[in-house]
Amino acid sequence: MKTIHTLSIAAAIAFSIAGCKGPQGITAEQRGEVEIIELCSGEDYTSDGETFRATATGTSLSSEAAKKMARSNADAALAKSISTTMEIVGDNYVSSTKFNGKEEITETFNDMAKTIVSQELRGAVTICNKLTQLTDGSFKYYIAIELSGEQIAQAYNQRLSQDERIKADYNYDNFKKTFDEEMERRRNE
Repeated sequence: MKTIHTLSIAAAIAFSIAGCKGPQGITAEQRGEVEIIELCSGEDYTSDGETFRATATGTSLSSEAAKKMARSNADAALAKSISTTMEIVGDNYVSSTKFNGKEEITETFNDMAKTIVSQELRGAVTICNKLTQLTDGSFKYYIAIELSGEQIAQAYNQRLSQDERIKADYNYDNFKKTFDEEMERRRNE
């Protein structure tokens, strides 16, 4: 009788363990989930310490409209990333120098960043693009673009060295050092 009782407990434990596989034993499909594969995205398509990158998608019944939408979204994302970085660089650079009227100079730096970003976006390079068609017949376009951080720094330097309000006190080496420090911080994020 003891043996039967012990075997019954052992069997119950074995069935419990087998039934407790939990999420590891069940596939995503069995849980009602569908894995989404997002093209032109991931680690290879994120900004780093040398390059600004952005990804976007566009969906439309027209493949050309989907492409234009995706490129416009990617340009906007890239511009925002660069502008944010350049605002930080400008604030840090002005804070580390002896400019008179720091608020005015900071505003000048930020205004220049907007102009430079819109000009330099034309040089952004497409590093990935994929066009898919959805079951409803519409098109989805994936795109990833990039722009060299060095290219942005050079354009910024060119504009800063021409501005009469900044020219006398502007030091490219200090600016570049501040820029490189911010890019390094981005790399380590």
